[in-house]
Amino acid sequence: MKGNKSKCNLLSIDDMAEKLPEIIDWAIRIKNDDDALFDFKPLEGMTVGSIYEKPSTRTRVSFEVGVSRLGGQPLTLLSSDIQLGKSESIADTAEVLSRYLDCITYRCFGHSDVEELARHSGVPVINALSDMHHPCQAAADMMTIVENLERVNGHVAWVGDGNNVLHDLVLGSAIMGYDVKFATPEGFEPDESIIHRARSIAARTGSSIEGCNEPKEAVNGAGVVYTDVFVSMGEEHLESKMGSFDGFQVNEELASEADDDFIFMHCLPAHRGDEVTDEVIDSRNSVVFDQAENRMWAQMSILTYLCNEAAWQTYWELR
Repeated sequence: MKGNKSKCNLLSIDDMAEKLPEIIDWAIRIKNDDDALFDFKPLEGMTVGSIYEKPSTRTRVSFEVGVSRLGGQPLTLLSSDIQLGKSESIADTAEVLSRYLDCITYRCFGHSDVEELARHSGVPVINALSDMHHPCQAAADMMTIVENLERVNGHVAWVGDGNNVLHDLVLGSAIMGYDVKFATPEGFEPDESIIHRARSIAARTGSSIEGCNEPKEAVNGAGVVYTDVFVSMGEEHLESKMGSFDGFQVNEELASEADDDFIFMHCLPAHRGDEVTDEVIDSRNSVVFDQAENRMWAQMSILTYLCNEAAWQTYWELR
């Protein structure tokens, strides 16, 4: 029987609030450590199962390759492959999968589903995206900002929908001590309870969290400018939503309000011509493909920490 009574989960990025700076530094170290990629296999003999209710490019590939590089066996489970939530409850599925797997990642629609899976799982559960949180993206985002600290200030600007990516961006930035100013249309603000959590963290780290409805106000002087699609996966039926985002496109005019050396970020896939123009996403300021690559490195750090903390700590101390 697999399982660990002391197991930890990652359902939102603040679940790792105390360790996040080290998780990121560890990821940056292994990314630049060619030797470790050949002889460091902390997940050897382990199997990581990844459940997908939504299609995925970056999440699926980054987890499969990352697990393999760490010496583990990735197992991808599409919603059509298993009975999760259909003829078998989430609780029962969690109990069963815990007998086979050493870790479960779950890309789902409702956040309550990943919470239920985690409650009944005997092995670590990683939220690979839900409607409320995207912690793995936030870890990659913080890693990308840290890699560019020599050229950017600590002002992170968000322009767009108050969605799951923003939720964990605000939480992650607060943990790392970065100031956040987000601009969303009226009626599309982020969840207030999550902003309250972020502000509580920010009070301890000395950062600030502010919201507004004016993109130029948010972007003014920013070292990081971040946007995402205006209509998320699963919201395609909300055709009228697009009209609420007039004036929220990140284009050259809006980007000119930021610091000269700002970095442009986007979690991808991008709808070019909607939330961002080609001129911005293809500019020298854009780090979107570094950001996408960092999904794998950040997740490798998270997986090692959750599945084999002793190996994670040994690498941290020796390298």
